[in-house]
Amino acid sequence: MNFFNKWRILLLKIFGAKIMWSTNVYSSAKIWAPWNLEMGEYACLGPYVDCYNQGKIKIGANTTISQKAYLCASSHDISDPSNPLILKPITIEDQAWIAADSFIGPGVFIRQGAVVGARSAVFKNVDAWTVVGGNPAVFIKKRELKSF
Repeated sequence: MNFFNKWRILLLKIFGAKIMWSTNVYSSAKIWAPWNLEMGEYACLGPYVDCYNQGKIKIGANTTISQKAYLCASSHDISDPSNPLILKPITIEDQAWIAADSFIGPGVFIRQGAVVGARSAVFKNVDAWTVVGGNPAVFIKKRELKSF
């Protein structure tokens, strides 16, 4: 673990983020609005993650957001001529994994233990303990953990 991670956590907390000291936020991760970020214990924002959180983003415990993933909690109402901003929260529950270069769209709810495959684009909710992938992301299989 990087020594400066604790300083990043402190700075994020000062700006209103609700995160645990065990959280890992890589120095290259971008967080648009720290006051709209909540992260559980041992959650990780990997290298070059773009957390565009005009709307709230909640990341559960033991959840990893891998390198270059893009979390986008806002959009625009294209049916209105003035294109007003729409804020829709993203929730990613405990033990989930958002793999490299994935896009998670506004209002998406990713349930516990779900895995989003690399380079996927997620626009709909993801069920617990499933693996999804592609653009748009579709169900691939159930995630089953092996016993030791």
